[in-house]
Amino acid sequence: MERRDDEPAFVLHAYPYRETSLIVEAFTPGHGRVAMVARGARRPRSETRGLLQAFQPLTLSWAGAGELKTLRDAQWRGGLPLPGGSALLCGFYLNELLLKLLPREDPHPALFDDYATALAALAAQPAAVVQATVLRRFEVRLLAELGYALLLTHDADSGATIDPAAMYHYVFDRGPCRATGGEVREPAPRVPLVRGATLLGLAAHTFPDADSAAEAKRLMREILDHHLEERHIFSRRIVRDLLALDEEGTAS
Repeated sequence: MERRDDEPAFVLHAYPYRETSLIVEAFTPGHGRVAMVARGARRPRSETRGLLQAFQPLTLSWAGAGELKTLRDAQWRGGLPLPGGSALLCGFYLNELLLKLLPREDPHPALFDDYATALAALAAQPAAVVQATVLRRFEVRLLAELGYALLLTHDADSGATIDPAAMYHYVFDRGPCRATGGEVREPAPRVPLVRGATLLGLAAHTFPDADSAAEAKRLMREILDHHLEERHIFSRRIVRDLLALDEEGTAS
């Protein structure tokens, strides 16, 4: 029987199982996404009941030979402030991306660090523009870790450096191809049209203006939807609506 002790982890999702237990989807650096049963975790006096929450740094111990392990112990590691408000919803968006794109038991230690860094940045910086930059950076890193690294600095056809003033069609699983003439007016279906400045902004994790940030968001949505293959990200709409409300409040 496989047994793991004191593994760093974050809970991505937990839901009821039978009368008193939980199924926990955890993200770990050495074992990737792991599903486990937390027996008795829903009982009022359970020591793990308050621990198995999203965004809390934990150490988990588990055992089991199948895909669904048995949680043996959970301890709080601390050291990371919890996100609140719109940052909390952004965190749930990151969790949903990991749940729907990351295979189980496929380790990605660098991505685990990226996730912890993103949570810390979201908790520390409540501004919507900062949150958007954090989300775009994590999306790009996630795709790279899964083997879908985005070509953002060079033209896929010619190999030329991206011109920030030019327009490009981003061809899925290939990269940006410079658009000219009629192609700009009538892009092919499902092939996003994007400015070179936006591609370079995604590569550098910074955006020179609000238009580039908004365009980067649209582009990443198209690319992620391509890889999600009809699986919907339900937290996306909530994050979008809340950020819109924040912007309206700032404008007023």
